[in-house]
Amino acid sequence: MADIDLALQHYDGDAAKAIADELIDTYAEIYNVPPYADDPFFSVASYADRLHAAFTMTGFETVTARLNGQLIGYVHGVTLPADKPWWTSLGDARPADAQAAAKAEKIFWLRELMVRPAHTNHGVGRRLHDAVIAGRRDQPWTALTCIIDNEPAHGAYLRWGYQIMGRIKHAPESPVYDAMLLRPA
Repeated sequence: MADIDLALQHYDGDAAKAIADELIDTYAEIYNVPPYADDPFFSVASYADRLHAAFTMTGFETVTARLNGQLIGYVHGVTLPADKPWWTSLGDARPADAQAAAKAEKIFWLRELMVRPAHTNHGVGRRLHDAVIAGRRDQPWTALTCIIDNEPAHGAYLRWGYQIMGRIKHAPESPVYDAMLLRPA
């Protein structure tokens, strides 16, 4: 995929509102498979609400990947609030320097990374990840949560250098996630 003309574009929250329908359509395609398809936590409506709320969060950014003008994937995230419940629920499993970084607003919370099924396993996800991380110079740390059995994503994050801090749930009805941390390079 590195040899093709993949167009990456950065958007802040206001600009991303204009492409919200495309982002939501991408989510709908990717999550319309078991075990997500019939799970209310992963419904398109629930995701749309989370996405629209994220547009106004501090530090929101999305990076899209287009091939021949078609959206084939994207990543988005925000500045990690130091008091975010999933983050604080980890307690002392969070390294002391990461806790200090969160208090200083130095951690980027990578909330979603998705690539349409026809384009997976070609490096698109890695290019999206690296593009959004490279743009966060004031936030050299990255944190994310990944469903424990969401392969190949879970394995990719570990190969990319993320370390597992512990397991969390975003809500009582959510699956179990590994909370992962990428230290500054």
